[in-house]
Amino acid sequence: MKTLQVLALALLCAEAGAAAKLEAKVWIHGAADCSTSSDPPIQVFEFSPTSFILRQNKCLNHEAPFIYVLFGDRKVFVQDTGATPEPDKFPLYSEIQKRVAQRQAGAATPLEWLVTHSHSHGDHKAGDAQFRGRPGVTLIEPTTAAVRGYFGFKAWPSGQATIDLGGRKLTVLPIPGHQEESIAVYDEQTGWLLTGDTVYPGRLYVFDWDEYRTSVHRLVEFTRMHQVSAVLGTHIEMTRTPGQDFPMGNSFQPNEAPLPLAVADLLELDQALQKAGDDSEKIVLARFIVTPIGWLDQVLMKVTGWFSGD
Repeated sequence: MKTLQVLALALLCAEAGAAAKLEAKVWIHGAADCSTSSDPPIQVFEFSPTSFILRQNKCLNHEAPFIYVLFGDRKVFVQDTGATPEPDKFPLYSEIQKRVAQRQAGAATPLEWLVTHSHSHGDHKAGDAQFRGRPGVTLIEPTTAAVRGYFGFKAWPSGQATIDLGGRKLTVLPIPGHQEESIAVYDEQTGWLLTGDTVYPGRLYVFDWDEYRTSVHRLVEFTRMHQVSAVLGTHIEMTRTPGQDFPMGNSFQPNEAPLPLAVADLLELDQALQKAGDDSEKIVLARFIVTPIGWLDQVLMKVTGWFSGD
């Protein structure tokens, strides 16, 4: 019994240390003068030998999306391909390939690649061509038919799907509201809940109020049954001052809020959405700002190509 208690304590300490490591991480956040910046186009953070978080440089694209790379024994999972298509400017495939080569050195069987998207807006799929048609790479196209078909969702947005990477399982949940095909991914190894643009420290753009509110509640219910160490989205738009965001389109964000959110933040968001009821309204909280997008704004966005899923 004493040995088990020691092991349990050691595990708790390790988890606390990992969470602190992620919370304290300082990301490249652009520059006041991008012409003088020496930051790389992609920052690679090795959380563990099998779990990586990549961030695109804000001087390359102000969206600066985060990309997640998770290794199993047989497959490597990649979520999103960034906001820039050109490999010479944004060498995403080659950057991930370096880690794949290190991981499979000496292995008899090459790792398979599974490339997915948190949703289909342009800043999360621009680099798809770098992966499309590559040997050993399965790219799930960011379309309604491809997403629902690959994961086997028969009654979207109900149900869950499982991805087996080999000794590492991921759970996929539909979470429409920000975008019709938005998904969340839960990694049981790290306890990460990847929430795309649905929940992150920033402006949470809501295109369908009812679906969004339901999706956030679905995430909360999921956390009641699973050990979630961090809620991780795909952007940072908040400062470290509670309730204060950076200007839209900003290419320099000093003093950014930390990337990881806690389950408590998700609960707070859920409660605020439930309280708001059927009336979509802007909601300002410490870690994010809920920003409903009306039908006229959606038409203008479609015309201008902003938030385009095409």
